[in-house]
Amino acid sequence: MRIEGQKHRLEVRGADISGSVFDDVNMSGGTFENVNLSGGAYHNVNLAGCSFDDLNMSGWRVHNVNLSGLRIDKANLAGATITAGRMEGMTIDGILVTDLLDFWTAGHEAKQA
Repeated sequence: MRIEGQKHRLEVRGADISGSVFDDVNMSGGTFENVNLSGGAYHNVNLAGCSFDDLNMSGWRVHNVNLSGLRIDKANLAGATITAGRMEGMTIDGILVTDLLDFWTAGHEAKQA
């Protein structure tokens, strides 16, 4: 099925649309409940203001993203890696990450001296 240049409100339930392609599509304000998006590729996507609850994001790779203002609560971050990130103002349990990194670096430099 091809929908192009149309404006429709769709209600899709109990359907398999795996392998579908969405390009230049406005899906703002949509609700996604019990949806399997595994293995998808997402490029140039605006998720500002979205709320995610009860997700399985294991194995995600996130590159060149703006996560400013992100709030993570009750998350399993085992094995998570952050590299080359801007962390000014970022906290973990109320402690500035930049302070934690400075403290860790100072301690390791003192051990090597």
